[in-house]
Amino acid sequence: MQFGLDIAQQRMPWSEVADRARFAETLGFNGIWGFDHFQPMYGDGPGECFEGNTTLAAWSGITERVRLGLLVTGMTYRHPSVYAAEAMTIDHASGGRLELAYGAAWFDKEHTELGIPFPPRKDRIDAFEEAVQIVRGLLTTDGYTFEGKHFQVHDATLLPRPVQQPHPPIWIGASGEQRMMPIAAKYADVWHCFGPPEVLGPKSDRISAHAEALGRDPSTIRRATSLSLEDDLDAIAANIETWEGLGFTYLVCGWPSGGRADIEAFATRFLA
Repeated sequence: MQFGLDIAQQRMPWSEVADRARFAETLGFNGIWGFDHFQPMYGDGPGECFEGNTTLAAWSGITERVRLGLLVTGMTYRHPSVYAAEAMTIDHASGGRLELAYGAAWFDKEHTELGIPFPPRKDRIDAFEEAVQIVRGLLTTDGYTFEGKHFQVHDATLLPRPVQQPHPPIWIGASGEQRMMPIAAKYADVWHCFGPPEVLGPKSDRISAHAEALGRDPSTIRRATSLSLEDDLDAIAANIETWEGLGFTYLVCGWPSGGRADIEAFATRFLA
């Protein structure tokens, strides 16, 4: 089992955002994770919130080993060609440590307040499926052309190629069984979803069924979810064992209310 730590980069100064990243690497986490929002999602009123991809680029310069990702990058915030260029840059800046995590976005309040278009769900998911193909195409192909309803690129080349070949691992955050999970089954290297085991176990089976219908080996799609560190260590151990039994191989640990002491206790037991 691999473990990442969600840094939760909101309502804190940059010094704390940076220090949490170094702290996670020192403890032995496999990855550090931020989110892709421009305003805090929780709490009352405005507050500090650093942009996601530039945060990853900054983390790449103050860490050496730990992998870097956003859970997940919202398609609506950037044209997929721009996102592909940002991903390539972060992959090089970090020496090949980017986890390219992508989703269709959902935080409508933020879009409305900042004037970012927020299409209806069907259009947003249609656009997301096009965007995944464009990002992957631009990271792997010279003279790439894509003609979609929502996005088009014409004889496009982005260089240099990513450090990770053929591209950084593509995570797709998906819970919707009609549209998003089939997209994940087709394109994802890693599928991430939130929820309890009794919900995600059957969803994982559905991902496998979608993959098989597409002629893809389901074992090529890693399963990832999130792990609360609010419980005592024995309960956490039982939760980890449950997820392992369901075939999940990566858990993103939420930053607990107990702070660093709780994270250090977790690391001593599970990361040593």
